[in-house]
Amino acid sequence: MAASGTHSASAPHVAVIGGGICGLASAWRLAEAGLRVTVFERERAGRGATWAAGGMLAATLEAEPGEEAMIGLARWSQSLWPEWAARLGRIAGCGVGYRDEGTVHLAVGRDELTALHHRLRYLKRLGLPVEWHDAAELRVREPALSPDVLGAIASPGDHQVDPRAVVPALLAALAEAGVALREETVVAGIEPAGDGWAIRLGDGGRERADHLVLAAGAHAGGLAGWPAPPVRPAKGQALVLQMDPAAPLLRHVVWGSGIYLVPRADGRLYVGATVEDRGFDRQPTAGAVLSLLEAAWRILPGLEELPLLELVTGLRPRSRDDLPVIGPVGGGLHVATGHHRNGILLAPATAELVVAGVLGRPEPVDAAPFRPGRFPHKIEVPLSA
Repeated sequence: MAASGTHSASAPHVAVIGGGICGLASAWRLAEAGLRVTVFERERAGRGATWAAGGMLAATLEAEPGEEAMIGLARWSQSLWPEWAARLGRIAGCGVGYRDEGTVHLAVGRDELTALHHRLRYLKRLGLPVEWHDAAELRVREPALSPDVLGAIASPGDHQVDPRAVVPALLAALAEAGVALREETVVAGIEPAGDGWAIRLGDGGRERADHLVLAAGAHAGGLAGWPAPPVRPAKGQALVLQMDPAAPLLRHVVWGSGIYLVPRADGRLYVGATVEDRGFDRQPTAGAVLSLLEAAWRILPGLEELPLLELVTGLRPRSRDDLPVIGPVGGGLHVATGHHRNGILLAPATAELVVAGVLGRPEPVDAAPFRPGRFPHKIEVPLSA
């Protein structure tokens, strides 16, 4: 690994299109590998879906039937996060909100209890590290939970980070590594140019790169000049409430039916999140606020007294099969998008896979299920004009 910021002027130039967490993480690791890297971000870096995210590192509880291919990738990425959090904290001089109290998935009422026992058996069949907590055990850990909570799956290894602390830490890491960051710069189109790529900017300017990494999230389909990956925006709305940091209502990440609650060290309580097919609409709605508060109140009644700090909206990039789209397309073009609800969790793994693809190294984990060519209409590099 090259020392931070020590790439030579003759090193290959990599353009990363998209400044969300996966784009920033990939740029950081590419620069550490000795490459010259430029990030192009249409808005402010890290202020899209990353800024709106809950920050859960829930590789175990996120396991879903039909998405078993994700488990190995997610758990590997989860295992990278403690070292990443420590390194980013040292570089930035402050923490990234990494907390390891664990996560619990609750049942309210008998129907949910039955369903949760089924889910517990499914997770155990997969060999995942979960345990059962009855109502009495839960209230020792979380006294403010509703008396209607009857039990929970506990996942001690599912942790969290604060995305709003991760973003500035990553930006500090990029600066130290010598990455050029061009915010509020729209990439309008790309095209092959010799043995590299021409990048056409929205202001009429042009840039050249040896490799392109498309990490534009929900906007991955907005580039002229190449067939887009099958990724669409999935609108998410969430709330941020304020607890007393000295006596918080909640300490663990808690999941319920249609809701999750993520407590921050400074007392903020993230309440999320909807999944809506609304295109690129980011307008908060009263219906989302109502549904989130009702679902959260069922498991944590005391939150009705908490101040409401913020309404949050973001656009998750959702692929056709709900799996991320990561890997080389050919000709120096690489894709890293489609992470949907797991962008924060998968950022370290995505970055390592992007580095392997750009440098032509063996993949550190089997990424075949996530490669761009898996779709019926394959993404292919367009021919030069």
